[in-house]
Amino acid sequence: MSLSTFSSAPYTSAPAMLVRRRIATYFVGGIDQIPGLVATLTQHGKLIHELSVDVREGVRESSMVSTVLVSPDALDSLLDALRDLSSVVSAELA
Repeated sequence: MSLSTFSSAPYTSAPAMLVRRRIATYFVGGIDQIPGLVATLTQHGKLIHELSVDVREGVRESSMVSTVLVSPDALDSLLDALRDLSSVVSAELA
């Protein structure tokens, strides 16, 4: 004898699993640009785990490395949003 159970509830997809991604961003404009960069990360990512910024006197480009929890389908839009900032020279996976 076999017993089967069927559900008439509609299928709903689960939210995408968040993954940890390390992102390197190179930017100009010094320390004044950091709030905008962090705001962009938090708008597109869910949580910033690590953040390291290197700003040096007399050096044109500064760098920021961050580890962000983000869904895989939102990663490209996060990188594009960073690249769209006028101060950003480059944003890529580290």
